[in-house]
Amino acid sequence: MSPLIHPDRLLPADPSVRAVARRLYETVAGLPIISPHGHTDPRWYAGNAHFPDPAQLFVVPDHYVFRMLYSQGIPLEKLGVPRRDGGETQTDGRKIWRLFAAHYHLFRGTPTRMWLDHAFATLFGLDQRLGPDNADAVYDLIADRLATDAFRPRALFERFNIETIATTESPLDDLAAHGEIRSSGWGGRVITAYRPDPVVDPEFENFHANLHRFGELTGEDTFSWSGYLEAHRKRRAFFKTFGATSTDHGHPTAATLDLPPAQAQGLFHRVTGNSPPSAQDAEAFRALMLTQMAGMSLEDGLVMQIHPGAVRNHNGQVFERYGRDKGADIPSATEYVRALKPLLDRYGNAPGLSIILFTLDETTYARELAPLAGHYPALRLGPAWWFHDSPEGMKRFRAMTTETAGFYNTVGFNDDTRAFPSIPARHDVARRIDCGFLAELVCEHRLDEDEAVEVAHDLAYGLARKAYRL
Repeated sequence: MSPLIHPDRLLPADPSVRAVARRLYETVAGLPIISPHGHTDPRWYAGNAHFPDPAQLFVVPDHYVFRMLYSQGIPLEKLGVPRRDGGETQTDGRKIWRLFAAHYHLFRGTPTRMWLDHAFATLFGLDQRLGPDNADAVYDLIADRLATDAFRPRALFERFNIETIATTESPLDDLAAHGEIRSSGWGGRVITAYRPDPVVDPEFENFHANLHRFGELTGEDTFSWSGYLEAHRKRRAFFKTFGATSTDHGHPTAATLDLPPAQAQGLFHRVTGNSPPSAQDAEAFRALMLTQMAGMSLEDGLVMQIHPGAVRNHNGQVFERYGRDKGADIPSATEYVRALKPLLDRYGNAPGLSIILFTLDETTYARELAPLAGHYPALRLGPAWWFHDSPEGMKRFRAMTTETAGFYNTVGFNDDTRAFPSIPARHDVARRIDCGFLAELVCEHRLDEDEAVEVAHDLAYGLARKAYRL
């Protein structure tokens, strides 16, 4: 075993508990990966082209990596991050890699370091830490491997033992890449998920232009309330033909709103009019649309994911220069009990509806989210997400939600990644942490080991498969 990844990594330090955790982990380590929510590029699987170079695989697309480097004063241009204006950025993969390797120490103690070391060791056989002294040698080794057919995206998909992976697309996406995957005859299951934010959030850039395009794609008048809703129904149905089983909603808050038709139509006309909507109307419309989307999920069976609480594009200069998703989204306090009540009053007891809640505000775990999911049939808790997709974050999630929501009002683990090589690493971390948590319960005589084996399997595989209707 490479010294980069110790066989007992992340398992409990107490020898007696660690022995139980090892036994549990052995039962789930080889299970297939269900990746029901993420942001990998479907064009990778469609074209099945070689990844260009190590920097394009590990650095350029991964905001977990470049946000840390940027925080230490390294310009994103030097890391190859594309500019919105098409301006000059570094394109020499070796130079990007050398800069990354020279600052690899910045990732000490972070989950990003664990994911990277896992990929370096298991995919490329590295047995020493990356650093400035071995940067070129490691680059050459990885580049040589990436040039082989065994490291094309589809081969890695199969090597990672991925059973299903979901990408996330806008309603304005033609899903051409998914069409190519389907027509290719390849057996890998790559499905899409419906992310309507560009045509739901009045504060999303180019909102009006997005609505025009939405109408062109659906043949509906998307500046009328009834036509707008029908356009969503049509696009949701279209996404289902490409395997979609879920929707995803990345709103600033968890606010929901249920209005009579006349008031809903009036709000719609205010946010789609010629004048920019007020912040109050924009928030009200997003809240209204969460309730509308829950109703549509009852109609078409799509599972609804709500990912609130991120202040998007907090660094305005980075957004203007590089665009969205460049590591500048920051967690904020999020309220759920009152925010979700309008939606839950209407749909929370409805048979067949499934809403998965996520949070970046850990203070809500025990106070709000676990009690809500522990009562309403429609609600489930998504796993520790984004900034909390870490060993400590996972432990806090289990410790603060299990006593009220149990295990079976959660949905296992999803990796929510853009970095393809990190997928097996992330799932391995989650399986180890969950097995350690279960081992503690066994050793405290709160759970029998045969039950822990069943729960470990459900957390690693069964719950995600069931929750996302896969």
